[in-house]
Amino acid sequence: MSAPLAGIRVLDLSRILAGPWCTQVLADLGAEVIKVERPGTGDDTRAWGPPFLRAKDGGETTDSAYFASTNRGKQSITLDIASPEGQEIARGLAARCDVFVENYKVGDMKRYGLDYESLAPANPRLVYCSVTGFGQTGPYRTRAGYDFMIQAMGGLMSITGERDDLPGGGPQKAGVPIADLMTGMYAAVAILGALRERDASGRGQYVDMALLDAQVAWLMNHNLNYLVSGAVPKRWGNAHPNLTPYQAFPTKDGNLILAIGNDGQFRKFCAVAGLDIAMEPRFVDNRSRLANRDALVAIIAQAMRARTTAEWMAVLEAEGVPCGPINTIDQVFADPQVVHRGLRMDLPHAAAGTVPQVANPIRYSRTPLEYRAGPPVLGEHTERVLTKELGLDAGRIAELKRMGVL
Repeated sequence: MSAPLAGIRVLDLSRILAGPWCTQVLADLGAEVIKVERPGTGDDTRAWGPPFLRAKDGGETTDSAYFASTNRGKQSITLDIASPEGQEIARGLAARCDVFVENYKVGDMKRYGLDYESLAPANPRLVYCSVTGFGQTGPYRTRAGYDFMIQAMGGLMSITGERDDLPGGGPQKAGVPIADLMTGMYAAVAILGALRERDASGRGQYVDMALLDAQVAWLMNHNLNYLVSGAVPKRWGNAHPNLTPYQAFPTKDGNLILAIGNDGQFRKFCAVAGLDIAMEPRFVDNRSRLANRDALVAIIAQAMRARTTAEWMAVLEAEGVPCGPINTIDQVFADPQVVHRGLRMDLPHAAAGTVPQVANPIRYSRTPLEYRAGPPVLGEHTERVLTKELGLDAGRIAELKRMGVL
């Protein structure tokens, strides 16, 4: 069976992370993605190293591991869209595509004649997705937006990090650029929705995605906690604002996460830990435990130091109490469950031979995802795409290269 998006063609004018993450998801789903990059330098993240991919001869390539993490399965063409010739080529490709993704500043695409209003008449079925920091409307629309500042402005850093009254307290950003990643995921979902609607209407449409919108949207229970109660959420470190015990605890040789989500699990934990507190009025249910959080955490913390992480894992898992170790990245990829699920894989790469990748977590029963190739080298597919899609011959392509268009 073909992959779910087989036959869908995407013109990708995005770079850095949110847009490329979106289009990598679409590529995994089977779409043909043509990535448009600046001649000579390409996507900024190609240079975001070390580490860089190793070439077949053992030396370094010019492509970073960062770039490789977000661009597999795409075709790379180089094109100067600031030039009239480059704009003409981009318009020609857009007329032959189902999806157009870009993350330039508001107004840039219109200046190049590559905005939705300019492209839709020639291709009314086009789904056009713009990804910006703050969207196409509003007082911040012309501002540049970066993940770090969006995590701060969107409230995430105010609820991430240790409590102010504890050592190391203060706001923290997430360990990965989660605002970019979530915006990319929302963008992919939005594009899939627009494609599905196109099946019925026959018409494409414009999708306006903003990092700040996405960041605010996925704060989830923290949003509703505030909107319902009026109380401003605060940082809880590794603890949970609505559940306890639901945090990390030091053990005899490391740390263990307890993720107790109901009263039955709490009673099982107390029995395993030898704590005769499960039916005490101050701990009998989650509401009571939250009201007496500090006292409960102190009792559990003392008990947890009596055994190693592995010992706790064995006895708690046997009783169905949710728990887990805090793994380093090397331990993650050595974990038997991760190995069994095939999350680490290798794909072909023009300069490196092969490149390690992490599989998309989506698992379909009938239409498996497609991993056609690793990330492309800069301009790897320029001649092929322009010849096949626009009929440019070798002479014209050579001329455009001399002009700096390609």
